[in-house]
Amino acid sequence: MSHRLGSWTPPHDADTALALRGVHAGYAGAPRVLDCVGLTVGIGRRTAILGANGSGKTTLLRVLSGAHRPDEGVVISGGAVLDHGRRALTAHRQQVQLVTQDPDDQLFSADVRSDVAYGPTNLALPQPEVVARVAEALSVLSITELADRPVHRLSFGQRKRVAVAGALAMKPTVLLLDEPTAGLDPAGVEEMLAAVAALEAHGTTVVLSTHDVDLAWRWADEVALVVDGVVHQGEVTDALTDTGLVRAARLRPPWSIELLARLGLDPAEVGWPRTPDEVAAALRVRAVP
Repeated sequence: MSHRLGSWTPPHDADTALALRGVHAGYAGAPRVLDCVGLTVGIGRRTAILGANGSGKTTLLRVLSGAHRPDEGVVISGGAVLDHGRRALTAHRQQVQLVTQDPDDQLFSADVRSDVAYGPTNLALPQPEVVARVAEALSVLSITELADRPVHRLSFGQRKRVAVAGALAMKPTVLLLDEPTAGLDPAGVEEMLAAVAALEAHGTTVVLSTHDVDLAWRWADEVALVVDGVVHQGEVTDALTDTGLVRAARLRPPWSIELLARLGLDPAEVGWPRTPDEVAAALRVRAVP
């Protein structure tokens, strides 16, 4: 059974954007991927789904998005159990958008503007509304200058941001990002995180999957660790300092936690530093006689 760590408790229903309850999921002819999973995504809370490659992170996101129907259990969206009928799924996907790891799986049009407009156009929105949504999405992702660029002329990082812009143009309440920083160089990672921050400033709750523990430690409020098909959810400072659980997920603790442990320091006593600057500041304070 899935369980939660420490003193963390799920947000009140009014504060819940999306949830899973008792979800079992898999694929025909293969071992079950998710086993009685519970997960709560709080409104405005940064949730990182962590696990090794092949652990089930993508399946978890697909279940949340409605793209994969669980064998058992329910998805709760907008306070109600998700019906997997066509009409209900269409409405759900307007509120919950999934951006896949490979942007080329989601880019269909010849140029950036047309691609970002694809979703709103399919909603049969008035053309002025489509134009406004596209302009806003391009601006939030800082790619307005790419609007008329052919998609095949974009870098991998640019294509990732265009895919996110296409999802944002649907004005979702929750955006699910599957490995959004995978394949990006350090500058590209910073650009993607800046884009995510801009999405949050516009009221979108962001959930991202990753196997990068340091990224999750730096970014997340809560972590959902996927271990052998079971999800263990908790506050980031509880989940990622549980060394046994982190290693069971075939990951390693955050570098800052390992460093502090080697120095004999309790991370809680030095303020849970998450960035290099915070670690340096904590060590300077500690060194003052």
